[in-house]
This record gives sequence, structure tokens and C-alpha cells, in this order.
Amino acid sequence: MTTLVRPLPQLSPVPAAAEATAGHTRLRSIDALRGFDMFWIIGATTLVQALEHMSDNSLTRLLVTQLKHVRWEGLHAYDLIFPLFLFLVGVSIVLSLDKNLAQVGKRQVLFRILRRSVLLYLLGIFYYGGVSHPWPDIQLGGVLQRIALCYFAAALLYITVPVRALGLVGVILLVGYWALLAWVPFPALHLDKATVEQIAAAIGSQSPARIAAAVPERVHGVYAEGYNLTNYLDFRFLPGKKTEIYYINEGLLSTLPAIAICLGGIGAGRLLQDRRTRPLGKVVWLLVAGTVAVLLGYLWGLQLPLIKRIWTSSFVLVATGYSAIFLSLFYLVIDIWHWQRWCEPLVWIGTNALTIYLAVNIVNFPQLAARLVGGDVKLFLNGQVAQGLGDLTVALTALGLALLLVWFLHRQRIFLRV
Repeated sequence: MTTLVRPLPQLSPVPAAAEATAGHTRLRSIDALRGFDMFWIIGATTLVQALEHMSDNSLTRLLVTQLKHVRWEGLHAYDLIFPLFLFLVGVSIVLSLDKNLAQVGKRQVLFRILRRSVLLYLLGIFYYGGVSHPWPDIQLGGVLQRIALCYFAAALLYITVPVRALGLVGVILLVGYWALLAWVPFPALHLDKATVEQIAAAIGSQSPARIAAAVPERVHGVYAEGYNLTNYLDFRFLPGKKTEIYYINEGLLSTLPAIAICLGGIGAGRLLQDRRTRPLGKVVWLLVAGTVAVLLGYLWGLQLPLIKRIWTSSFVLVATGYSAIFLSLFYLVIDIWHWQRWCEPLVWIGTNALTIYLAVNIVNFPQLAARLVGGDVKLFLNGQVAQGLGDLTVALTALGLALLLVWFLHRQRIFLRV
């Protein structure tokens, strides 16, 4: 069951805190980087948008653009948030499961992996509304569900497959996914509402199987929105509610390359754990490996477009590379140079990432902030003090409330654990 624990901070969704090998000292860079990742979700994006209202210039427009998802093909900074979290899940698998294996053995660890994966998956269903709506308006796929599946697969591979083979498994996942997208034929069905409803009306059925069977032509190697193998398989085989009506961004087939990001994180975790490599050497290795992955990903993107919403292999390679680079910088600054005071708020967020992610969904901090500084207060600040200041005040208050929550939990040593 989901529990609140006090004595030891826990990394969600993995079982134990990130620890270095030397004396089990906690790697604050892992928590800080996770907190930095979540920071943009809990309110920093709204804050930048409010700044644009105050001063519409090239810098604020660039920031706002980068803090929006690309509609389909391409890459913005905001598209890296979820992959970075999956990468850190992989890092934490190493820094926690090794200790658990030594303490309780493989059988008990397998049970814990399964339990945590199931609980996290169920939390994902709860996040998207749970069973508040009748079937089929219940969403089975989403962010937490994907984290659960990737964690389960990567953790299982880590304790059953030789470590040196995990890199090969990652390559197989990326190349295999590309091969499926490129060569497996599927009905030439454009998954837009008008097309699907027209076919459904013509055949007198809403069944995905019958709609697909009504399209005789077959295609492969296409990557348009709603017109690719990944989206088609969601339409055909994924039950329940879908965010894009007929498919979702965290669909069935695209889970395969997402697992590869976790495996990349496992590689980084093994490097951080390696006693034979000096700390600065670890930074160099992460920087070099990350840069190579980014370059290879963009090169692959000339043939296979970078598309976050179907997690193309080229996108995954680029995202994994950037994640490694971010980790190297945080590790250098926080755990080697020991510049740590600036990252305290990020650590608060990072040690309760799952808590704040659920809280943002349930509490609605911007709405709560509007009750405190909205209405006439907002209008006065916008009209009488400075254009957009009211919106900025609401955004700052919402972010402050979220930070207050994680500060309180951290101070009381309360951490959500699954």
C-alpha cells in the first residue's frame, strides 16, 4: 500500500534514496536534478508566461516557446522533462536495488519491484480521474503508468540480465522500434475524427477492428500525426479513454523506446557507483557519452524524425544524451564542488516528486493562489502598477504554495513512498 515514511527520504517510484558508494552519502545532485525537472511542471512555466505578459520581447517569447511541447515533429526544452525523469528513474534503480539485493535477496526484491510498479500504475489511473466516469471513459495509459511500466521492465532487466548486456538491450529496443515503424504495414487510416466517423457511419459500426478492416490499402514508414504504426496500434488495441480521442502520447508500442531511456539511466548510475573512476572522470564520461548520444540522435533524425509524442528512437537518443549532460553538470556543481545552498528548494521538490505531482493535479495551486491574490488585487496590480504584474503575482503565489508544501514535508521528514 502507499505509505508515509519519516526516517529515510525515498525516491519515487524506486524504493530507496540515492546513495553514493562512499559511506552511503546521499547524492544530492540526483534529488536536485529531479526537483529541477519537476519545478517546470509545478508552476515555473506559468511564471514565464506571466513574464511575457509583462514584457513581450524576444527573450520572453523564446522562453515561452521552449516551455511548450512541439505539436509534432521537432524538439523544445519542455519535451525533455518526461524523458529526464525516466532517465533519473534508471539512475535510482542502481543506487537503490543494489542495496536491497544485498539486504533481502533477489526474490524479495522482485516482489517489491512488482508491488511498486502496480501501485504506481494504479496511482496513474487515479491521476487521470480514477473511476469517476463509467467505462470506457477511464484512462489506462499516461505519465505515471508509463513510469510504472518502464521502471518494472528496467528494474527486472537490471537484476536478471548481465550488466554489460543492458547496453545491447537498449540498442535492440531503439533499432527494433525504428524497424517496426519503418517496415510493419498497417491500414492507411488517418486517425482524425472526420475520417473515422465517416468510415464508421458507412459501415454502421464504431468497432476499431471493423473500421480498420474497411480500409484495404496498407502503408508503412510514415510518421505523420494520427498516421503511423504507433497511433494505429493504440486505436486498434488500447482500451479506455485516450487523450487524443484515438491514441495517446504514452501508448502501447512507444513504451519500448522509453524503456531504453531508463537503461541509459542505469548506465549512468553504474558509472556514479564505480569506485575506480574519479569524480571528475565521471563528469567527463557523462558529458562525452551525452554529447555523442545527442549528435547521433540528430543524425538519425535526418531519416527518422524527432517526435516526442510517439517517442521515435532518434528523439529518445537525443533526450537520453541531454539527460546525461544535465546529470554531469548537477553532479559536478553539487556533489564535487559542493555548491549546494542554491539547490535546497529543488531538493525539497526532488525528494517528494510523486507527492507534488499528485498535489498539483488535485489541489490546483493557481486556482488557490487566485483566491488569495486574484480578483481586484490582480486587476489593481495589472492596471495601476505595471502591465502583467497581477498575473505574475498569481503565478508566484501558486509556485510559492507548492514550494511551501514540499518544504513542510521535507522539514517534517514525510515522504510519499510506493
